[in-house]
Amino acid sequence: MTAMDEQEQRRRRLAAWRGSHRVLARRSTDGTVAEGLAALAAGIGAGSGSGSGAGSGTGAAGAGFVHDPEDAVDVYGGGVVADLERRVAGLLGTEAAAFFPTGTMAQQVALRCWAGRTGNATVALHPLAHPELHEEGSLGAVSGLRTVHLTSAARMPSAEEVRDHPEPFGTLMLELPLRDAGFVLPTWDELEAVVAAARERDAVVHLDGARLWECGPHFGRGLQQIAALADSVYVSFYKSLDGLSGAVLAGPDVLVEEARVWRHRYGGQLFQQYPAALSALIGLDRELPRLPSYVAHAKVVAGAMAEGFAAAGVPWFRVHPEPPHTHQFQVWLPYDVEVLDEASLRQAEETGVTLFRRWGAGAAGAAGLPPGVSVTEVTVSGAGLEWAAEDVREAVGVFVGLLE
Repeated sequence: MTAMDEQEQRRRRLAAWRGSHRVLARRSTDGTVAEGLAALAAGIGAGSGSGSGAGSGTGAAGAGFVHDPEDAVDVYGGGVVADLERRVAGLLGTEAAAFFPTGTMAQQVALRCWAGRTGNATVALHPLAHPELHEEGSLGAVSGLRTVHLTSAARMPSAEEVRDHPEPFGTLMLELPLRDAGFVLPTWDELEAVVAAARERDAVVHLDGARLWECGPHFGRGLQQIAALADSVYVSFYKSLDGLSGAVLAGPDVLVEEARVWRHRYGGQLFQQYPAALSALIGLDRELPRLPSYVAHAKVVAGAMAEGFAAAGVPWFRVHPEPPHTHQFQVWLPYDVEVLDEASLRQAEETGVTLFRRWGAGAAGAAGLPPGVSVTEVTVSGAGLEWAAEDVREAVGVFVGLLE
């Protein structure tokens, strides 16, 4: 496909998604620049009670501004950025937090700082973890770190695998949830055991918590209890909270202060960041309280999808994991990506219902993924709460009909 063809296909997708009256999740990236600016201004002006933005819901009643709109803009930090850092440190129960323009940079810096402090530049992480699949070898190329894998199974390593690894490592990085394995999480007991095993080896523990916000219902624990297991944690603002961009690295004061120095060295000390910081505060007010309801309803949607595929006579399928561990999960089908993408688009264009978005080949090493099977990620957020199980089953039937 040429660049022009891809651009035209993207326009078609956006038009179909924007034109759909029923979706499982509305995303700010589906909107226009004008809509994005209007939603940001509305969120600043009315706080979490505004319900502003496509597909958003209302937050706590009577909430005020997320930040004083008459405050001066930030300059190399401070202002609303410092406000956000304090807010996240409080939510996670850490001594300090530093805002970064990207999660990739935040984790690069965290792991580099820990390597210096432990005297060991080896990082143990999963082969499906974000730095291994989506960052072009950044840990080694940019930060001089070396990675080792404790397991090839599409799950978090076990305590035994951590304890029995044959060579030392300075940091154990755990991605919660492990996205490319299907947004999977361990049990709380398994997580505690893994952390304890790392401590026995004198390794520090860093949480890749890009999607940590929605892990609480699965663990039955609050954010502070989860973050307290680790020495440092990174969280994202655009994945679950629908912010514009940005991330925070949270942990002890001494680590965060060193991280601020490395942030500058890596080019992350931006002149002004108030739009991203404001959107993060809006997400914390508006989306964070609703995530448990999204997680609960994702289980309803996933179950209904499985029922719909079975009723439609699809020869083989998988909803993974079932039930979902968070408000996101995967669907596997034995068709070519192009066939599934076209059926998904046609359903949106012809019926106004977006059930699935984009399909792909899936990450190498995903658990039990046979050859010739394509994968899509399903997210259930505010708009998805309107779907009853019967609505999902009906939409699956229409989708399967478009594959014939």
